[in-house]
Amino acid sequence: MQLFYAPDIEINPILPEEETKHAVRVLRLSEGDTIFITDGKGFFYDAVLTYASAKKCEVKIVGKREQTLLWDFNLHIAVAPTKNMDRMEWFCEKSTEIGINSITFINSRFSERKEIKPARLEKILLSAMKQSQKATLPQLSGMIDFDAFIRMPFAGRKFIAYCGEGEKQLLKQIYSKGEDALTLIGPEGDFSRNEIDMALKQGFEPITLGKSRLRTETAALIACHTIHLLNQ
Repeated sequence: MQLFYAPDIEINPILPEEETKHAVRVLRLSEGDTIFITDGKGFFYDAVLTYASAKKCEVKIVGKREQTLLWDFNLHIAVAPTKNMDRMEWFCEKSTEIGINSITFINSRFSERKEIKPARLEKILLSAMKQSQKATLPQLSGMIDFDAFIRMPFAGRKFIAYCGEGEKQLLKQIYSKGEDALTLIGPEGDFSRNEIDMALKQGFEPITLGKSRLRTETAALIACHTIHLLNQ
């Protein structure tokens, strides 16, 4: 099923410019063709093209259905972006395919990258949502300073994964099915000792993701996948 994205389709029955180009120039759709749309807010729409040109596609909605979220918990991963953004793009794509509610990029002491351009990442999230036939687009936030982020409220379990010394438990040992979860993943140089202590004071629980030393994007994806596996 070819899925189109139009966040305001109920109040503005016109496809966005990029979706219009894809419908007309790539798929060669025309007036009278049926298409499927998501608003990225949990709903699918059946629609018929009533006007189709290279610059504008108008539709008539003929059906609406809610997609029950495929997971019943809030999953938030906050990660220090790598210098190579291809690796962060990979994480965004794969975590969206698996299922994630929010992704935040944090600026920590040893971060390799201090700023990001969200436009391309948002396109990757959108593409992964459509490819995996989901109706909910993950929320993308960044950059946020580490000390400011850890003070933000979160109604659920809060974890911090790091490689340094200290008593830690495996994520699978302390997480319980159905709990909302926020996990902090540090940069290649790890979190500083001061950052770890600050997070612990804010209620974050220290965890490990296994015996192997993982790259940042791998650790972030494993945290995401582990939570999903524990909820099976």
